[in-house]
Amino acid sequence: MTADQLLIVGTLGGGGIHRYVEQQRQNIEQVETTVYDMASDPKGEGLLWLLSSTLRSLWAAIKFPFRTPPDVVHVHTSHQFSFYRAAFYVLYGNYVWNRPVVLHVHGSSFDSFVTTDSPAVRRIQDLVFDACDRVIVLSPYWKEVLSSRVSDSKLRVLPNAIDPTVYSPNYTAEPQHVVFVSNLVERKGIRELVTAVDELLSGETAVSELRVSIAGTGPLTNIVEELAEKHEQVTYHGYVSEERKRSLLDSGSVFVLPAYAEGLPIALLEGMAGGNAVISTTVGSIPEVIDAENGLLVTPENATELSDALSTLLVDPERTEEMARTNRRMVSQTYSWDVAERTLRKIYAELPA
Repeated sequence: MTADQLLIVGTLGGGGIHRYVEQQRQNIEQVETTVYDMASDPKGEGLLWLLSSTLRSLWAAIKFPFRTPPDVVHVHTSHQFSFYRAAFYVLYGNYVWNRPVVLHVHGSSFDSFVTTDSPAVRRIQDLVFDACDRVIVLSPYWKEVLSSRVSDSKLRVLPNAIDPTVYSPNYTAEPQHVVFVSNLVERKGIRELVTAVDELLSGETAVSELRVSIAGTGPLTNIVEELAEKHEQVTYHGYVSEERKRSLLDSGSVFVLPAYAEGLPIALLEGMAGGNAVISTTVGSIPEVIDAENGLLVTPENATELSDALSTLLVDPERTEEMARTNRRMVSQTYSWDVAERTLRKIYAELPA
């Protein structure tokens, strides 16, 4: 079908899905595109956050039926609370509006969520998957994960995308510059990064020619601040704007994301676009993007492996630069919005009228 009116349903409280939704709205051309905010903060935690998010989400759901139905409803979701919240929009779009619905699956732990043993949760998942005309996943890994629950005729692979043209890499940073930009939470591996950097900068074998930039906020801010106070080569930037983030990535040599769980992180693609070699972990879709040609992968929660990987690249600037240039090319050829927009149009064209 032709999607003249597209309704994108997502969250606009920050984070990867927010950035993707905004980019999707801007890059789908010749279509009247509207974004509906499911209205909750995706970065919170604790009982108070859950209560506040639930109330805000309920109010957003109550207002939703008063909209004019679009041609296509495109719903973004993650796991657990995000999925239950998104379920309403999928079911309403299909069974009340009788419109084709695309469910776009993000989320670092959707693999464990979709393989749950809970009969009640599986029933909700089945209801949602049955109500979708297409289910978009981020990579072949995620397609395999969902293949036991969703028919192959519905599944489509669409990697995350960014705009590489807003980055201007500097491939010859001296000294080499290690950059981390993400939320300072356990799942992002910030503890391991702090331990690895401290090890590199301490003792008789300390690396002196090194600069480390860490940006972001979260409950583990204190350990980053302590690291920056201990070592003059480390700078903690706190929260940074999009412009400042791009500047940090452009000036970097190595982007580090030692996460415990990921989908296909937009932060990783941004690091690649900024002209960095990558050190990350063997989780989610990351091994489908990063190999020996453009970075190094380590075991999650292993600070020793992370330290060794950093040492490997820091002593070999030529290899690091070659990886960085490879990453920039990869993003432009595979993970840009020029590519993603064409794939999305094909998916919309498949939908029933």
